[in-house]
Amino acid sequence: MKRFVYVFCLLAFISWQAHTQESNLKTYVLTLDEVIDLAVSQSSAIRYTQNSNVNYFWRYRNYKTRFRPQLRLSGDLPNYQHTTSPITQPDGSIEFKQVSNLSASSSLSLNQYIPQLGTNLWASTSAVGIRNLKNEETSYSGSPFSIGFQQPLFSYNWMKWYRKTEPMIFDEAQKRFVEEIEEIALNTTSRFFNYLAVQTNYNLAESNLKNSKDNLKISATKKELGQISDNDYARIELSVLNAQKALNQARMDLKNADFNLKSYIGLDQSRKIELIIPLNITLFDIDPELALAKAKENRKETTYYQRRLINADRELAQAKSNTGLSATLRGSFGLSNSSETLSGIYEEPERDRMLRISVSIPILDWGNSASSVKLAESQRDLTIFDVNKDIEDFERGVIVQVEQFSLLKDQLKTATEADRVAGDGYKIALKKFQNGELSITDLNISLQEREAAKRDYIRSIQNYWIAFYSLRERTLYDFEKGHNITYSNPMLEEEMQRYSFDNFD
Repeated sequence: MKRFVYVFCLLAFISWQAHTQESNLKTYVLTLDEVIDLAVSQSSAIRYTQNSNVNYFWRYRNYKTRFRPQLRLSGDLPNYQHTTSPITQPDGSIEFKQVSNLSASSSLSLNQYIPQLGTNLWASTSAVGIRNLKNEETSYSGSPFSIGFQQPLFSYNWMKWYRKTEPMIFDEAQKRFVEEIEEIALNTTSRFFNYLAVQTNYNLAESNLKNSKDNLKISATKKELGQISDNDYARIELSVLNAQKALNQARMDLKNADFNLKSYIGLDQSRKIELIIPLNITLFDIDPELALAKAKENRKETTYYQRRLINADRELAQAKSNTGLSATLRGSFGLSNSSETLSGIYEEPERDRMLRISVSIPILDWGNSASSVKLAESQRDLTIFDVNKDIEDFERGVIVQVEQFSLLKDQLKTATEADRVAGDGYKIALKKFQNGELSITDLNISLQEREAAKRDYIRSIQNYWIAFYSLRERTLYDFEKGHNITYSNPMLEEEMQRYSFDNFD
């Protein structure tokens, strides 16, 4: 029985190994859309982008909860002390005595910020119990209830500016998430066509070697019949060696391109792939005004430029608030008591009241305050200038991208026709050479023209798709389907489900 189980497991393992090897040997034919789908679903770049988006989600959640009521319980449970301490006597003298006590304390506080005013409101209740271990006496004190506030006057209100910029940072993060995914698609497209160009070179090198060997066989027969000179035969032999050398180099280039593409899109290196030239090209006209409007609506730059101006205003306001009168108003009201029992704290407590104004006025600073304000004003003017220049560059970049995309139509048609003509010309030249009607020099010229036309054809298709995805990345708008580009974040959705968050608010 054990032997039967062993044989069964061995056969199952061999079958699994054979299936795995068969899967690895299978060639996966991939289109551009499929390669991009792999990159935006499993690459290391997309994982980083998703993780970064989650990070900004938690930052925004932290901002939203920061100005909500904060309830906190704190205390010491217990606090044991046995030491020699200085004790002040009734007559004012100080004596060092042995102190041994056990205490416990607790406090429950509720805090609330009012960002518009910069105010901090609080309410609390607390109790402290101390047990004198030498005298075996216990006493209690506490505050059953107290409320208070702290209000800065003529001061920099950081909360007001914080509430302005944090939502903008989150909005930038949401737009950056879509933008970075489109950048991944654009980078994948570049790597796709780099691989495709190398793959095309490899296929051409294979075809050239096969044709060169066929030509050598035909030339060998002609040499025996005296129909070809030794010099021409030697040149044909050299063409075979050159074709073999070109194929070896193309094979090395293909391995490097294969590794780079698979590493970027997160595909197993053991899988064999073959890329298909993406010919599903749609040449359509794009309204520059629409592209510019969508770029301003969808890109993070619009919010980023506004935030830079707000930060410049914030720094100026902070500099001005530090130059003059600064005051803080504090006040509190509560009840407090002490007793030999814990319940006694809450019996006829005394009233506590406090009101205090803290003032700070610079008297002599040798012009430091004035120079700080002038520096902030200068920085603000410089920021306005930089932002206006960046806006012009941003808008011009969108318009140029639209213009470049519009110019690809004629270029693509010309390259397609040139590739067809060069391919047909090489077939005719090859047939004439094999019939003895064309020299090896003319055949090599025709071969070079075919290879140049094929590479230019691939390059033209590459230019179209690079321009296509660059335009999407510039505007975050799908001009084919007529809607804004959006992506979900599975990592963020998992986080929200884990903590039962239904929305960002």
